[in-house]
Amino acid sequence: MISIRRVGALAAALAMAVAPGLVGCGQERGVKPGGPVPAVKAYDVNPVARDRIADGGVLRWGINEYPSNWNLNHIDGNLATVKRVMDGLMPSPFRSDAKGKISPNTDYLSEGRVTAHEPRQVVTLTLNPRARWSDGTPITWEDYRAQWQALNGRDAGYRVASTTGYQNIEKVARGRDDHQVVVTFAKPFGDWQSLFAPLYPRSTNATAEAFNTAWLNRVPVTAGPFEFVAFDPTAKTVTIARDDRWWGERAKLDRIIYRSLQSDALVGAFSNGELDTFDIGPSAPDYARAKSTPDAIVRQAAGPDFRHITMNGESAVLSDPKVRRAVAMGINRQAIAQSDLQGLDWPIVLLNNHFFMNTQEGYQDNAGEIGTYDPGRAGRELEAAGWKLEGRTRRKGGKELNLRFVLPSGLQIGKSEAELVQDMLGQIGVGVTLQSVPTDDYFTKYIIPGNYDITAFAYVGTPFPVSSAYGQYADAVRRPDGTKQWNANLGRIGSPQIDAAMNKATADLDDARAIADTNAADKLIWQAVNVVTLYQRPQNVAVKSNLANFGARGFYDLRYQDIGFVR
Repeated sequence: MISIRRVGALAAALAMAVAPGLVGCGQERGVKPGGPVPAVKAYDVNPVARDRIADGGVLRWGINEYPSNWNLNHIDGNLATVKRVMDGLMPSPFRSDAKGKISPNTDYLSEGRVTAHEPRQVVTLTLNPRARWSDGTPITWEDYRAQWQALNGRDAGYRVASTTGYQNIEKVARGRDDHQVVVTFAKPFGDWQSLFAPLYPRSTNATAEAFNTAWLNRVPVTAGPFEFVAFDPTAKTVTIARDDRWWGERAKLDRIIYRSLQSDALVGAFSNGELDTFDIGPSAPDYARAKSTPDAIVRQAAGPDFRHITMNGESAVLSDPKVRRAVAMGINRQAIAQSDLQGLDWPIVLLNNHFFMNTQEGYQDNAGEIGTYDPGRAGRELEAAGWKLEGRTRRKGGKELNLRFVLPSGLQIGKSEAELVQDMLGQIGVGVTLQSVPTDDYFTKYIIPGNYDITAFAYVGTPFPVSSAYGQYADAVRRPDGTKQWNANLGRIGSPQIDAAMNKATADLDDARAIADTNAADKLIWQAVNVVTLYQRPQNVAVKSNLANFGARGFYDLRYQDIGFVR
C-alpha cells in the first residue's frame, strides 16, 4: 500500500487546456466513485536505456502560452508551462517515480531524512558538493535558507504562490559544512520532501524586488542538464541547450525549443511535422487527428490533474455563498464531463474531492448536495437570496444577475464549457456573458488579479496531497496596508476553519489520520463553494513515435537528460 504522502493530488501549477498532470493503491476507476471500469496506466513515457538513445537532436515542444515571469514560486510564474521549462533547468532535491514514491534526486542531494522528531521535527539534507549554479557559484545551505525566508509568508512584499510548509519552519541552518542543510520545524510537516522544489538561487530570494522582477522575461541563472539560450518574442519560442558544465549524466538532446501557439493550432503544427510533441488535453478532435498522424503516437496516463470551474468570491454577485451554491447546483457537471471526454478512450467519471483523485486510496465523495445537479433547487435558493425571476433573467434591487465567464482565446474546450454553462445557468435565470481574452493574458491579467466572475481551467498535480493544494484554498493574508493578498487562491474564498483543517492534515504523520483529516478539510471547501471539480483529466500527450523517455508522465518526474530519439 502506497503512503498518502506519496500519492498526492493537486496543483503546483496552473494549466489552461487541462494540459499539464494517478494512480494510488488501486488502478481501476469507477463509472461512479468506487465502481470498477478498465484500468488506466500510471505512466506512458516509452522508457528506453540511455545507450539506445541517439546523441544529439532537437526536441520541438509545443506549448499554449508564452509566460513573462519565469520564477515558478511567484504567483504570476506558477504556470504549467513555466514548470515544463524549469524542470530541465533548475534543481529539485527529490524526485518521484511512477508510483509516487519519493527518493533523493542524487544530482543535487545525496541524502535527505528526518533526523529528529522531538522536541522539534528536524530534517537534514546532505547536498551533492558537485552541484553548482551556471555562474559557477556552489549550491549551498544558504540557497535553501534564502528560499525559506522568501516563501514563509512573513514578508508580504514577496508575491509568492504558496507559503505551505515554509511557514512551518522555525529555522534553516548550516550543518557540518556548506553542503549540509538542517531544517527545524516549529510545527510538524509530513510533506517535507515537497519543499525547495524547484530551488532558486539566494540572489533571487534575497529581496522582494529580485523575487518579483529578476525573472521577468529573463532566466538569469540555471543548474540543470540544460541551460537557457534565448527567448524569441516574435516567434514565441524559448530555447534551452545541453549544458556541458553539468556534473550529471550528459543530456542526450542538443536543444529543446518550446514554441507557443494558440491551443487550436498546436495539432496542425504537429500533424505538419513542425512539432515533435504537444499536450492534447481532453480534445477529442485533436486526439483523433494526432493518433492518425504518421510516425506519431498519443501517450496516455492517469495523472493528479483535474479540470474544474472556479467562482470568484470577490465578484459583486458571487460574494454571496448562497448564490455560489445555487450556481454550482445549476451546472450539470456530468454533461460537461461527457462533452469534454467523449472520444478520448477515458472513463467519464465525476471527481468529487479536491485532494484525492478517483483512483486513490483515501478518495471519498464529499460533494453532497452542492455537487448534485438540481436546477429546481438552485432556482429556489436564488429566490431565497432575493434574486427574483423577471422574464428570463433574475434581478435584485434593479440589478440583473449576470456572470462574466472569462476564457482564453483559441481553446476549444474552454469555449465549449463556457457555452454549456451559459445554457445551463440560463435555464435558472442566471445570465452568462462570455469574454474571450488573449491566451498569454488569461492568468496574469484576469484570473490571478480576480478580474472575472467564473472560469474553467485545470490544476496540475504533484506527488503530495494537501500541501501542494493548500495555497489554492488558503485564506487571504493581510498586506501591511491592510488589503488582502490571496496568493494562489484564485477563487478568493477561504476561512480560518479551512486553513486549520488543512494544517491539521499536513501535520499528520499517521497515514490513516491524514486521510481522515484531509477529507474533513475537503468537506469544508465544498461548503465554501470555491473550486467546483469536474473530473480527473487524462494526460494525453502527442509525440513522435521514436521519442523516448517522454510522454504522459503521471507521477513520474521526467529526467530531461534521458529524453531523446531512439537510434
